Amino acid sequence: MSAEISILDLFLQASLLVKSVMLTLLGFSVVCWAMIFQRIKVLKQAQKQLKIFEDKFWSGSDLSKLYNEVSARSKVTGIESLFVAGFKEYAKLRKSNITSSNAIVDGTHRAMRVAMSREVDSLEKHLPFMATVGSISPYIGLFGTVWGIMNSFIAIGSAENATLAQVAPGIAEALVATAMGLFAAIPAVMAFNRFSHQVEKLENSYGNFMDEFSSILQRQATSE
Repeated sequence: MSAEISILDLFLQASLLVKSVMLTLLGFSVVCWAMIFQRIKVLKQAQKQLKIFEDKFWSGSDLSKLYNEVSARSKVTGIESLFVAGFKEYAKLRKSNITSSNAIVDGTHRAMRVAMSREVDSLEKHLPFMATVGSISPYIGLFGTVWGIMNSFIAIGSAENATLAQVAPGIAEALVATAMGLFAAIPAVMAFNRFSHQVEKLENSYGNFMDEFSSILQRQATSE
């Protein structure tokens, strides 16, 4: 047998169970990378939208005009959804018989918190799957390795003159399963940690905007 053997050859020579383990881990890796690229796009867009909206909001624009401009869009996401939910609830409560400025602001704040919860849930989409892949992939790979090595030792026991050259391919193909488990787990864990940090920063920014916007609306409600 040749001293050099490819990963494909090791896969083809593996037992059915080890092949299943390798294919499962490969599937995890492919799906995880697709989610990683999708999350990169979504989070980058959310960060860009946050900066653009805050610049416009704090430039002194009229809140009513800004609300009409944002709410006229077909899809409102990110920090803009918090602003629309808050200002819409504020205008609704102002038209009702409620006269207490604190009651108006409390209702507005609750509306924005619901909107923020929806936005954070959207930003965290796919993150639990990445965490799961990062947690279980090494163990799935290890299971394939243990099974493959066990079969190799059984072959050694049943052979009269077993040599290292005869059993090495079986052990090598088993170890590939562990390598594939790490290959799937490491990017998933790194992406999960990175994205979780970015979502946390966005959530903090949303929370700060809610408090600042509530203060503005409270002053406006008191002065009217």
